[in-house]
Amino acid sequence: MRGRAPTVDVHAHAVVPEAFEIVAGEPGFEREREADLANFGAETMKNQRALLEKIGSLLTDPERRLEKMDRQGVDVQLVSPSPAHYHTWAGPDLARRIFRAVNEGIAELCAARPDRLVGLGIAPIQHPDVAEEALVHAVLELGLKGVEITTAAAGRELDDEELEGFWARAEELGALVFVHPWGCTLGERLNRHYLANIVGNPVETTVALSHIIFSGLLDRRPDLRILAAHGGGYLPFYTGRSDHGWRVRPEIHTPENPPSSYLKKLYFDSLVYEPGALADLVRTVGADRVMLGSDYPFDMGVEDPVGHVRAAPGLSPAEREAICGGNAAELLRLPPVGNDPACPRDLPS
Repeated sequence: MRGRAPTVDVHAHAVVPEAFEIVAGEPGFEREREADLANFGAETMKNQRALLEKIGSLLTDPERRLEKMDRQGVDVQLVSPSPAHYHTWAGPDLARRIFRAVNEGIAELCAARPDRLVGLGIAPIQHPDVAEEALVHAVLELGLKGVEITTAAAGRELDDEELEGFWARAEELGALVFVHPWGCTLGERLNRHYLANIVGNPVETTVALSHIIFSGLLDRRPDLRILAAHGGGYLPFYTGRSDHGWRVRPEIHTPENPPSSYLKKLYFDSLVYEPGALADLVRTVGADRVMLGSDYPFDMGVEDPVGHVRAAPGLSPAEREAICGGNAAELLRLPPVGNDPACPRDLPS
């Protein structure tokens, strides 16, 4: 097929109102709201409510989503559920009801424009068997590209041996697993200045990816397709300490190779805010492992994700093209589009 790779935003959220109705009135939901108030702080929760009133329709209305994509020069969005749908306190039966509502809601949203919207479901990792069910439901029953998961749940890290079946099925299906945090396990230490998000989200992703790498999961499952939000947190920018520990500490010899080498087996979105930081990320993990991400439509996202890639110093036109869409098109098996690229081939290096 002729044409170019589409420009693809791999970090864009939606909400499914029906899923919120399922948990409304549940005691666990009330406890979750109390914990959010303690961990995020009253000022943040007030501002968050105001933000959601402002952007609510952007999270549910496909036409408004497409309008924003057109302004950004984005051909295709990979739509993932808002992390507010995680509800890691939910028991197995309730978790099943939640994932089915969320997965079906995302599939319905994407069906409005399947040429421009592709989706991820959600998988409740607090129950490994249910998480595997959710993955199969998303990919085989609904045709979604994979699932989004949180960084940890109910004391369960992503290298928990009970999740081995989930990871095995993800590898078997060639499904994308998007690791996205929700708040931070540091709790009330970060409940001022929006630190639960600003500091906490990257911390959670850093810890989650470290568990994946140090456990040897990527040696056992070399064909996993794992995408990390927010540029992988802090991990790609401080790999020397991980490698040093691997060399000198006997308890860190589960991975066969230095931890930094496994970053080239993961995928990362481009949401690191500063052009220089994006260039550093590319130097560390490779241009073939970075994909465009906006965090649509939240205020911690970027309004011009393509311009963010254009501004990164030292990247070649081919690298920019790969980040803007070529990598995602290959990973998600997307067809080419027309010849008017949002991320032009003739960008200066």
